[in-house]
Amino acid sequence: MLSLTGMVWDIQWHYDVGPDTFFTAPHLVLYSGSAIAGIASLAVVLATTMAERRGRPVDPAVGGAAVGVFGRTFAAPIGYLVSGVGAALFLVYGLLDEWWHGLYGFDAVIESPPHIGFLLAITLTMAGAVMVSAAALDRRWGGITAVIGLALLLGFGSIVVEGLTAFGVSVVDLRTAGMAFLSVLVLVVGARLTGRAAGAIGISLILVALQAAFWWFCPWATRVYADAIAQPFRDVPSDVPVGPALIPMILLPVAAVMGPVMARADDGRAVGSAMVTGGIGGLVVTVAVAGQSALLLGGDTLGELPVLVATAAVGTALGVAAGFLGVRFAEILRSLTPAVEGR
Repeated sequence: MLSLTGMVWDIQWHYDVGPDTFFTAPHLVLYSGSAIAGIASLAVVLATTMAERRGRPVDPAVGGAAVGVFGRTFAAPIGYLVSGVGAALFLVYGLLDEWWHGLYGFDAVIESPPHIGFLLAITLTMAGAVMVSAAALDRRWGGITAVIGLALLLGFGSIVVEGLTAFGVSVVDLRTAGMAFLSVLVLVVGARLTGRAAGAIGISLILVALQAAFWWFCPWATRVYADAIAQPFRDVPSDVPVGPALIPMILLPVAAVMGPVMARADDGRAVGSAMVTGGIGGLVVTVAVAGQSALLLGGDTLGELPVLVATAAVGTALGVAAGFLGVRFAEILRSLTPAVEGR
């Protein structure tokens, strides 16, 4: 939550104010998310290692079964291992970003190599947090926090996919198609992981609430912070909060259709159902995101018919793939601990 908040605030800062340093308030909020995750992961790994060395049993619901690291020097619950690795990579890419700015000066683009690196590192940490929750699905908090974690992962992913624009492909809007893939993937995982339609619907409801909160928070926090450090606004600040506007607004109706279908499908038909509904969902999200981008951010995909058709076709195909992968990922997550294996 801290990482996502810091990221959308930082994007707004760059659009409305511009210059920054390594230690601006939005950056510090962003950094603190990975820092807390890294410290928590390290603490659990050390506690698990000490427990194993003393012959005490370790509950596999705490982050999943422990795996050996560096030849069993450490015993790390798999969820916390993934989270901790993501946090460590974030530190590496953060330092690389500082070096990058020293070489090339100020930049305010998402798709620079260090930015993409640390955004993917944060995404890995968020995936680890979902794994931690999935390992405790037999406990009430496990399912609830898994849905929250998936919602935050999807919200953050709406920023990460901006990096796809760096490929410079003109015939397809890769960012929009990538958002369709990620949306379908997370909704399918949510429904299959919890076994309830509420898994997918809950993810979309959380994102609606976050989008509304960030819509107010980002401009307000940017103006208050700029005034506090005597930094002037641009002559023409952004008309809409950019970070929140990147989050798809169509997810609730898509989840309302996909969620019940995926929750009710038995194991034999789950993959086929996910691929069919995923393709339809991918198409709907692609067209809706293109329209949302045109309306709020000045995107031009909706106005270029060949590009829109090509993007819709790619988004549909990616939705099919996301449906397939979503079922498989949910199966992997459900098997993280013997407590829920075989469900």
